[in-house]
Amino acid sequence: MNIKFTTGKSISVLNKESIINALKRHEIYLIAACGGKGTCGKCRVKVLGGRYRTSKTGKISQADRNKGIVLACHTFPEEDISLEILEETRLVVGDKIALSKAKDLSELFRSLDGEISLIVKRLYLELPPPTIQDHIGDLERLRRELDLKGIKEMRFSHGFISSMADRMRSPNWKISLAYVGGPEAIFVADGKDSVRYGLAVDIGTTTIVVYIVDLSDGSLIDVGSTYNSQIRHGDDVITRIVHATEGRGLHELRDAVIEDINELIETIIEKHKINREMIETAVISGNTIMSHIFWGLSPQYIREEPYIPTVNFFPMWKAGTARLHINNQAPVYTLPCVASYVGGDIVSGVLASKMHRNHEIALFMDIGTNGEIAIGNNEWLMTAACSAGPCFEGSGIKHGMRATEGAIESVKIDRNTHEPELGVIGNSNPVGICGSGMIDAISEMFLKGIIDQKGKFVRELKTDRIREGEDGVEFVLYRGEKDIVLTEADIENILRAKAAIYAGVSMLIKEVGFTLDNIERVYIAGGFGNYLDVDKAIILGMLPDLPKERFRFLGNTSIAGAYLCLLSERLRKEAEEIAQKMTYMELSASRNFMDEYMSALFLPHTDIALFPTVEKLKNSG
Repeated sequence: MNIKFTTGKSISVLNKESIINALKRHEIYLIAACGGKGTCGKCRVKVLGGRYRTSKTGKISQADRNKGIVLACHTFPEEDISLEILEETRLVVGDKIALSKAKDLSELFRSLDGEISLIVKRLYLELPPPTIQDHIGDLERLRRELDLKGIKEMRFSHGFISSMADRMRSPNWKISLAYVGGPEAIFVADGKDSVRYGLAVDIGTTTIVVYIVDLSDGSLIDVGSTYNSQIRHGDDVITRIVHATEGRGLHELRDAVIEDINELIETIIEKHKINREMIETAVISGNTIMSHIFWGLSPQYIREEPYIPTVNFFPMWKAGTARLHINNQAPVYTLPCVASYVGGDIVSGVLASKMHRNHEIALFMDIGTNGEIAIGNNEWLMTAACSAGPCFEGSGIKHGMRATEGAIESVKIDRNTHEPELGVIGNSNPVGICGSGMIDAISEMFLKGIIDQKGKFVRELKTDRIREGEDGVEFVLYRGEKDIVLTEADIENILRAKAAIYAGVSMLIKEVGFTLDNIERVYIAGGFGNYLDVDKAIILGMLPDLPKERFRFLGNTSIAGAYLCLLSERLRKEAEEIAQKMTYMELSASRNFMDEYMSALFLPHTDIALFPTVEKLKNSG
C-alpha cells in the first residue's frame, strides 16, 4: 500500500500501520503532543481518497470529519490513499535550507572572534569512596574535595542534591561536576562522559525553530521547525496578550509553546539517539511577549501605556522551571529585551548582523509578524516595531505556508498571455505559496497590469486566470488537484503588512535626521529572506528603493543569535550591551506614523517619486 501526497510524492505503508508511523518511518513528522494516544488532537491530516479505518476521532469536529480530516495516529490505510498534510500540523526536521547554513553559522561565529566558552563549566573530580572510617555525607564529601581545589561557597540546589547520590556512585566516584558561575552546582555526570549538547530556540510569533548543537565544537546536529500553536488563540501578539490577560489564557498559551518546543526536541533526540540528560544548556530568543509567555509571566502591562514589560533582562532559570524536556537542571539563558515590542530576537539579529561593530550606517529589518527595525552603527543604535501581521509566514493567506517543500517561492507572469511561471521549493507540485512567492506574484501582477495601484484586479482583462472564487475575486497561480490562488483579500493583507514595515523604516530614518541616501547597508532578516527578490520587494514598496548591492539577506537571525550566545560568554555579554545601548521609539505614540502607513498602502507608494526605479519600469512597460 502507498500514501500519495498532493506534492506528487508517495511513500509505502505497512500492513496495519497507522498513518503517523508510516510518515515517521519516512522521516516525515507531525505534531503529536500526546505521544500518539489520540488525546491532543494535533496530528490532523486530510484523506482525499482511498479506504481507511479510524479507531479514534479525538477532538475533531463532525464538520472536519466530513471533509476527510482524521487523526494520523489512529487512522490505518486499507488500500492506497491520497493525503494532504495540513501545514499547521507539520514538524520540519532536518530542514535542508537551515542545515546548509550550518557552515555559515560556524563562519559567523569565527568572524565574531568567537571562542567557545560555555554557560556550564565542567570540573573532573576523583572522590575517595566512603568507608566505615570515612563516613561523611555525600554532599560533605563533594565539598571537601572542592575545598582542596580552592573552590569555596559553591551553592547546591535541592534539584542537584536529589539526583547526586546515584550519579556519584555509578561512575565509581570519578565524576564530572557541572556548574555555573556564582558558583552553583548543576548536575553530576560520569567523569568519562565528554558528550555535551545545547539547545538554541527561536520563539517566533508564527513559527518556532529549534537547533540541537554539539557543544564540543559548535557543530549543528539537527534543526526542527513548526508553527507556533499559540496561533489558534490569535495571529499577533496583541490578541495573545488579550487572551492571556482578559481571557485568562496565560497558562494555555504557555503550554502551547512549550509543547511545540518539546515536540521538536523529542523528534530530534529520537532520530539521533541522544540522551536528553546530555542537553545541558538552552538559549531562548524571542520578542518580549513571546519571552514573557514562555516563562509564564503576564504580558498585561506591555499593552497598557506606558507599555512596560515585567522583565527585560531575565535571570538564568532552570529547564525544570521552563518544563523543557532536557536535563532538568540545565540553565536556560534568555536573550535580553529592549522594550515592550522589541525583544531578544532583535538583539540576536543585531548581534548576528555585526552592525553594532561597524562604522557604516546600517538599517536592520526583521520582516516577520512584528516587523522590527533598527538603525545605527558602532556608536549608536535606535529601534522601533510595527505590527506587520503573520501573512509573510503564511498565516491569514488562503493558500499561505512557510518556506518548506511544496511552497511556491517565485513567480513570473507573461505580459501577453498572463500565464504564470512558478518556482517551487523541492521542485514538486505546489501545495501553497510562501512569503517570497507572494511578493513576486503581487509585484508581477502590478507590473503586468493585472492589478492596479490599490491591489484590485483589473476585471476587464481577457484571462481565465482571474475568476470569482468562494472568497471573492482571485488569481489562479496553479491548476491541479487543488488550485493555488491569491485572492484580493490576500493582496490587501500583504499590502497592509508591507505598509507597516515601510512606514516604520521611514519614521525611524526621519527620527534620526537622515534620508535614505545615508543608509550604507540594509540587513534583511526573516525566514523567507532566503528566497526574497530585492527588485520585487522594492516594486511592492516593502523595501526602500536603494541600489541592490546595499542589501544583504541574513535568514533567521533570531536563531543565529541564540546559537552564538549558546557557545560564547563574550557574545552573551555583547548581546546584553546591545540591549542596553538601543534607544527605543514607540511608534504607537507618534502622530505621524498613521500618515506614513496610509501613504504606503499603495503599490509601491502614493509618492511614486520615492521609488524612481519602479516608476521607470511602469513607464517602460
